[in-house]
Amino acid sequence: MLFRSKMNKLFSLLLMSIVAVATPSLQAQEAGDAQAGEKKIAMCIGCHGIKGYQASFPEVYKVPKISGQSASYIVAALTAYQKGDRKHPTMKGIAASLTAKDMADIAAYYESHGKDTAPVVPEKATEPSGKVAELVAKGACTSCHGPNLNKPMVPGYPKIAGQHKDYVFVALKSYKIENQATWGRNNGVMGGVAKKFSLAELKELAAWVSQQPGELQTVPQSKFR
Repeated sequence: MLFRSKMNKLFSLLLMSIVAVATPSLQAQEAGDAQAGEKKIAMCIGCHGIKGYQASFPEVYKVPKISGQSASYIVAALTAYQKGDRKHPTMKGIAASLTAKDMADIAAYYESHGKDTAPVVPEKATEPSGKVAELVAKGACTSCHGPNLNKPMVPGYPKIAGQHKDYVFVALKSYKIENQATWGRNNGVMGGVAKKFSLAELKELAAWVSQQPGELQTVPQSKFR
């Protein structure tokens, strides 16, 4: 147990060092205009503006809550879809149509969207029990996503507390996928984390994440603009 604890701490420090190296590129992101972004979200609201909306590729799962998400993370995610580091036909098509300024504006809009109704969240996530506690320690989740999973250590990392369980599982699983043309995510840090777990263990982690009080929301939006 002592050896495992030391290895988990070492892995956490390694993650933090990788994150620190990535920070300068995140700081170079273009500033966004939330008001301008509101005029550019027509392609977003058909999925992310409907509570309980489910995607059907690569399997059925609820699309992620993005209102209240970090703007830097939204830009990073859209950029990854545009470049092909994240593979998803629909999201790639949408991201390909956006300029860097469009991404920044949309991200600024969703970061501020729903803030008036966002719940107050605790400073720390609830303590997992039993096997889940070992999984959380092994994955060093709070080292990047913050002690309450709502305050990432670097803006380009997502808030994940309260995110849909099925989406979290599919996202984690996608980091394990290799050599697929239309599905998978290429990220050195998350790939290294996800590949340490079985699919059953990823489901347990996803369930715990989804149970945490979070700032993320799906705020219903009219399709007519």
